[in-house]
Amino acid sequence: MRGDIETYFEDGLWKNRVQGGDQVSSTHLTRKDAATNGREMAIVHAVDHIIRDRDGTISEHDVYPRGRDPHTALPG
Repeated sequence: MRGDIETYFEDGLWKNRVQGGDQVSSTHLTRKDAATNGREMAIVHAVDHIIRDRDGTISEHDVYPRGRDPHTALPG
């Protein structure tokens, strides 16, 4: 997968997609559920996660760098 994950509101639903693409990856009734799913997708694919408000403005932008494995704990 290429491109960042975008969480946005459209047609009464919160959705996730690869930014710039037309295909929706998932749909959700709540922003919270969509954001959680979008964040998980971004972590797995080591891309940014962008969350937009209902009006389309960016409200959050998180960066998940390559090499980060969400299934292992950091040493320490």
